[in-house]
Amino acid sequence: MANALLMPKATAVWLVDNTGLTFEQIAQFCTLHPLEVSAIADGESAQGIKGMDPVMTGQLTRDEIARGEKDATHRLKLSEPKVRVPDQKRKGPRYTPLSKRQDRPNAILWLVRNHPELKDAQVSRLVGTTKATIEQIRDRKHWNAANLVPMDPVMLGLCTQIDLDIEVQRASRGRDNAAPAGDTLLPASLTERLTPAAPKPRDDDAELDASAVFAKLSSLKSKDPEPDDE
Repeated sequence: MANALLMPKATAVWLVDNTGLTFEQIAQFCTLHPLEVSAIADGESAQGIKGMDPVMTGQLTRDEIARGEKDATHRLKLSEPKVRVPDQKRKGPRYTPLSKRQDRPNAILWLVRNHPELKDAQVSRLVGTTKATIEQIRDRKHWNAANLVPMDPVMLGLCTQIDLDIEVQRASRGRDNAAPAGDTLLPASLTERLTPAAPKPRDDDAELDASAVFAKLSSLKSKDPEPDDE
């Protein structure tokens, strides 16, 4: 790991306030421009930034500061760190323990069958395999295809349920929703059309047909039986 100064601007603030180093020396040590260090000294830059003591953090010694104050041409050297932080590994295919590598084909078969929307790159990220192996299992050309059994990769410990859900959501973006199987309820837009039409309200102000009313009364009188004469 390359040895780098922590919080360069905060360190420059502390060196300006607490040492007699030149602006060029502070700029070289903190990887800043001399004009920026001059602005810090004038209060035009780094306002509100609390200075950080590089001696307390073990990145600079008192002797090195004194040597720089005596010689303006001296270039400050960063102290060797007492604790080494390992370099961050580059993100690559998921590592699979040896004890679980024999289960990867079964997990790939499960993913191919249950989530066909997943791309080969997504399956590779989930179980840590190659695209060639995925294609062989998908096309049933794997050397052990006859003995493969679909197994959930989450149950096998090859990936987490969260990782699987994320990949499935990514693969489902932009795809049409599958038609629901079996009997389902009709949407409201259709049920509203099937409801019977409400009867029209009676208009009390409408004029009555006089001839129709008298005709109805006469028909009722004709149906009444005539009384017998005594």
